[in-house]
Amino acid sequence: MAYNKSRAGTGVPGLDEVLQGGFIRDRLYLVDGNPGSGKTTLALQFLREGVRVGERCLYVTLSETREELADGATSHDWALDDIEVVELIPDQQAALLGGGDVTMIHPSDVELSETMAKILAAVDRVKPTRMVIDSLSEMRLLAQSSLRYRRQILALKQYFVGRKCTLLMLDDRTAEGPDLQLHSIAHGVIGLYLSAPTYGKARRELQVLKCRGSDYATGYHDFTIARDGIVLYPRLVAADHGSEFAPSLIASGNASLDALLGGGIQRGTSTLLSGPPGSGKSTIALQYASAAAARGDHAATFIFDETQEALLTRSRHIGLDIKVGTGAGKVMIRQIDPAEISPGEFAAIVRKSVEQDSARVVIIDSLNGYLNAMPQDNFMSAQLHQLLTYLSNKGVTTFMVIAQSGMIGTPTSPIDASYLADSVVILRYFEHNGSIHKAISVMKKRTGGHEESIRQLWFDETGIHLSEPLLQLRGILTGVPVESGAPPPPGLTVASGRAL
Repeated sequence: MAYNKSRAGTGVPGLDEVLQGGFIRDRLYLVDGNPGSGKTTLALQFLREGVRVGERCLYVTLSETREELADGATSHDWALDDIEVVELIPDQQAALLGGGDVTMIHPSDVELSETMAKILAAVDRVKPTRMVIDSLSEMRLLAQSSLRYRRQILALKQYFVGRKCTLLMLDDRTAEGPDLQLHSIAHGVIGLYLSAPTYGKARRELQVLKCRGSDYATGYHDFTIARDGIVLYPRLVAADHGSEFAPSLIASGNASLDALLGGGIQRGTSTLLSGPPGSGKSTIALQYASAAAARGDHAATFIFDETQEALLTRSRHIGLDIKVGTGAGKVMIRQIDPAEISPGEFAAIVRKSVEQDSARVVIIDSLNGYLNAMPQDNFMSAQLHQLLTYLSNKGVTTFMVIAQSGMIGTPTSPIDASYLADSVVILRYFEHNGSIHKAISVMKKRTGGHEESIRQLWFDETGIHLSEPLLQLRGILTGVPVESGAPPPPGLTVASGRAL
C-alpha cells in the first residue's frame, strides 16, 4: 500500500476502500463495539500499519495488562516490539511493590485528571504519529459524572490539535444507551457489531456512522477475524464496477440445447435453472462451464449442496472432462458452507474469481444454499441483485440453480428469483406410459428469441440429449400429460439413462 500524506492506512483489508483511502490524518476517531466484536484487533492492525510505514505508535491500555495485550497479538502471530505500550490499569500488588517501569493507577486513589496527566506525559515522551486509547469505559468510571467525562474528552481532543497524531479511542458500549455526546466530539465513528445465529458461525458487521470531511461507503459491511486479523468485505455496489465487452452468444457445446435457447446465452446475462431435485439443473450448468473451458475461458463454480468429488463423478458419467483449476481452459470448483460464510464474504470470493482469475462464466449451485447464508431473508433479493448486476457489468455469464420442492406437478421455490434473471429455464418431471421422464423448456429470455416448445431431456454416458418438441402431449407441466393425437417424437420412445 502506497504512503498517503493525507490519509492514514488502517491496515485492515477492505476498510481503506470503505473509508475512501483510510483515516484522515491528525483527527480523533471512536471505535465502539460490544466486548469481543474486534475493537482491539482493529486497533492493533492500525498501529502495525503505522510501524510498517515508519511511524511512531503508542498504545495506552486502561483495561488490559501488557501481557494480556501481547497474548492477543500472539494469537495473530504479531509482535508488539515496535509499538510503545503504556499500561495504566489498577494493580494493588504492583503498587505495593514499588511499581517498576510501568505506572499503575488505582481508581479509588487517583482522579481522572491525574490519569489524563499520565497519558499526556506518555504522548510528550513518545511523540506518536498514531495512538490508541483502550478503553473509554474506564475513563468514564473515573470521571464519575458525564459532565466531567465530556469535558476531559474535549480537552483531549484540543490537546491533539496540531500534534500530528491520529488517535483511535475504543469504547465497549458499557454506558447506558448510545454515547451520542462522545459521537459528536469524534471526527469519525466506526461501529462493530457481533450477532450469533441459532446455528452456524457468528456474524460480524462494521458500519461507518460518521466521518467528517470525507465520503465513505455507507451501510453494513461483513467482516471476519482470522489468523491474519480482521478482513473486511465492503458492501458490493454494482454501479461502482464495470468494464466494456463485446456482445456475443455463449454456446453450451450441445446443439439441441443451444437451439432451445435461440442459439445460446447472451454474454453478460444471468440464467436461472429451476426444477425439482435430480432433474438435471446442475448438469446443464456444468455443460456451460465445460464449454467455456474448451473455448479457453475460465469458469468458476460455487457449490453449496454437494462435494467437489460428487460433482466431478457426475460429470464423468456424461462424458464431461473437467480440468479443475484457475486460469484459461480450467474450471474452478469451490465448495461453500452456508453456515460458515456471510453474503459479503461470498460476494468478495466471487469478485476475486472475476477480477483476479478472469472468470467469464460463474455458476451458483444453488440459491437454496445461498439463502441459508442469509440470516435476514428480506435482504437476500437485494444482495443477489447487486451481485448479478456486478457480474453483468463485468461481462460475466451467470448460471443460478434453484431446487424446488415437489417432484410431480408444479413444484414450489423457497424464493422467487425469476424476476432477477435474464433467462429462466424450467425443468420438470412427467409421467408417460408408466415411466418417469424429464422435460425442459425456456420460460423467459430477455435478450433474443428462444423456442417456446417443451422437449424431453435425458442423460447418458455420451452427454445431454433433448428430443424434438413434445407436440403429441399436452399438460406436461402438470406432471401427468395426455395424448393430443400427434405422433410421438423419436426421443420419447428411446429416452433412457439415469438422472444425473
